[in-house]
Amino acid sequence: MAEASSKTTALRPSPGREDVPASREEVPGKLSESDLAKITSNRGLLTLLRQKGFSTKKALTTLRYEAELEKLQIELVRLQRDVQLNNRRVAILFEGRDAAGKGGTIRRFIEHLNPRTARVVALPKPTEVEQGQWYFQRYARHLPNPGEICFFDRSWYNRAVVEPVMGFCTQTQYRMYMQQVPEFEHMLYEDGVELIKFWFSISKQEQEQRFDSRRVNPLKQWKISPVDELAQEHWDIYTKYKEEMFSKTHTAYSPWIIVKANTKKRARLESMRHVLSRLDYEGKDQAVTTLHPDPAIVRRFHRSSKQID
Repeated sequence: MAEASSKTTALRPSPGREDVPASREEVPGKLSESDLAKITSNRGLLTLLRQKGFSTKKALTTLRYEAELEKLQIELVRLQRDVQLNNRRVAILFEGRDAAGKGGTIRRFIEHLNPRTARVVALPKPTEVEQGQWYFQRYARHLPNPGEICFFDRSWYNRAVVEPVMGFCTQTQYRMYMQQVPEFEHMLYEDGVELIKFWFSISKQEQEQRFDSRRVNPLKQWKISPVDELAQEHWDIYTKYKEEMFSKTHTAYSPWIIVKANTKKRARLESMRHVLSRLDYEGKDQAVTTLHPDPAIVRRFHRSSKQID
């Protein structure tokens, strides 16, 4: 019961608010510290959840998710320690359509990592000076230093899809970029950078529902941008550029890993498993949970495989 109790305060009865931390005060519809102190058995927990108006099925699912998340985060801390001690350089790219869950997944990745050697790279629109530079220059300066893990919340792949769709680059710039990407990533590979590329795949209907949730949630309205507002309208042309990106940039030394992300929590857990299964570290053979990702959720891109987006 100790494990379950430590996670229970994160539960909420209302859907769509999983990223908002629950208050520890006495508030209707939430579990307080005094509530938790009364729990002495599994049956007592289930009774309390019913009294508070929670779905016991959803509550238990959340508890199992939190327990598994903690186990994977323990392994990520071990991986980071190995990266530090051996001066490795790890870059993990998170790409996908708007509202695919990239940022939320990154937050779970870094939650317990040492911030001195784990960085999130989420660059704003390029400045006037950067627009005149070699396209990869602004990203190259953010690549991991020895002993670091860098998480790119979008990356140089902005030019593969978002920029041509929205008219932020010319077709000449786009074609030059597509020619240079495999060469750029091969140089990273030869120099010893360990690169993982995720594409978070969601359906059009799921994206629309997440946009609607953001519009009514005051804590998430900052996530809505003019580009997001056009995402549904540009769905098909976005698909065209996405498929072209896979065709030209999926290589043996830098493959694309597709994550089916309609269910956020499963996408988070399985993407963590993929990273841990892909990268070696001391103590990996003593992992506290399985490191084999579910192939129904995470798989290497294949041209004949069906994508939900």
